[in-house]
Amino acid sequence: MHISTLLGGIGPALANPHFRLWWISNGISTIGRWIYRTSVLWLTWNLTEDPTWLGIMAFADVFPMVVLSVFSGAISDRIGYIRVIKVMQLCYIAVGIGFTISLYLDVMTIYLCLALTICHGVTEAMSTPPRLALVNALVGRDELSSAVALNSATFNGCRLIGPGIGGVLLVLVRDGVITPDLVFAIATIMFVQLYVVVFFLPAKGAGGEGKVSKELVRDMWDGALYVWGNPGIRFLMIVLGMTGLFIRPFMELASGYADLIFGLPEEALGTILSTVGGGAMLSCLWLARRGRTEGLTRLCTHSFALLALVLFVFTFIENLFMAILPLFLIGFLMLVNGTAAQSLIQNSSNQEMRARAVSFFILLNWGMPAFGALVSGWVASLIGMQFTVAGGALIALIFWLWANYRGRLHVTELEKEKLSD
Repeated sequence: MHISTLLGGIGPALANPHFRLWWISNGISTIGRWIYRTSVLWLTWNLTEDPTWLGIMAFADVFPMVVLSVFSGAISDRIGYIRVIKVMQLCYIAVGIGFTISLYLDVMTIYLCLALTICHGVTEAMSTPPRLALVNALVGRDELSSAVALNSATFNGCRLIGPGIGGVLLVLVRDGVITPDLVFAIATIMFVQLYVVVFFLPAKGAGGEGKVSKELVRDMWDGALYVWGNPGIRFLMIVLGMTGLFIRPFMELASGYADLIFGLPEEALGTILSTVGGGAMLSCLWLARRGRTEGLTRLCTHSFALLALVLFVFTFIENLFMAILPLFLIGFLMLVNGTAAQSLIQNSSNQEMRARAVSFFILLNWGMPAFGALVSGWVASLIGMQFTVAGGALIALIFWLWANYRGRLHVTELEKEKLSD
């Protein structure tokens, strides 16, 4: 088989030198993010051993997406994606340094951890819309579906690699070989290299050249009206919101689930996150190779139903080895759902509204799990982890009955090819 046939749509996307540079550097930084995220979950559980605190920490990390992602989309469209990314990457570095120094000086408390996590959440909220929208500025429209999927594959490949590295490092911490501050220092170094690389990316086509002004409020309002007034995009936002409320909170409770259900706090946490990440990476690579928008609406809705079903089955398994296959499928289906939705949103959005449309995707795809995790953490402390996760999966399955019907009405609108922006 010829290599171009094997790669499908991936080859043309990676042939673009600017996208290739971004892809590699962003991948390294994302590995650092997952080392950081795994370490914060571990640190929270070791400081409290309370599932409620896991929900609070997840809420603090992700809730800023709800408050700030739309603002970030508006300001990125106005002043340019590159400018926002540069400033936010410095903030990532500052948060990493804060964790490293606090642990080195042995002054870390759950409240300091919470404060730094909020800072990280704000940075993530401001950084993510321009980082996702930047892909569109680096590639042509015919490469967009593959580039978006490959970008997601990188994120989720790093979800496999990062927790795996983080899990090994945390086992070394447990055994007294290294100290926790070193784990956060390693993650911080990975943030630094992306800050340097961003200076070598082109700014042309990556957002406007305007100035920050009171008109930003109007821009945000126009973005909300645009998303709400577009029936297809509105449908995708509802599906993403339900995924965030009832399915994705499982990931935020993973450290407690690893301890209470599998009895292996460090090992099972790394296994859960890495296995889910492996499935997610494979799904995104498959979508990248597929390289077309046709059929993505159906994939988005059908994967939602299968995801809820597999998650429900998973809650009956208490052996970590037996859980590997459903965990892999959860990762695969979760990212088919999210990546298909993101590709459809970018494909059907007007250029001047793209970052704002993406910001609403982020708000619901990442921000809504903050509410779900907060409620799920509290419910899990009352009725247990397994019943909480299973209940969310059942609610999602009931919702799919509506989503399966409605999705068919928006296929043409979401999957159409635009001749120009």
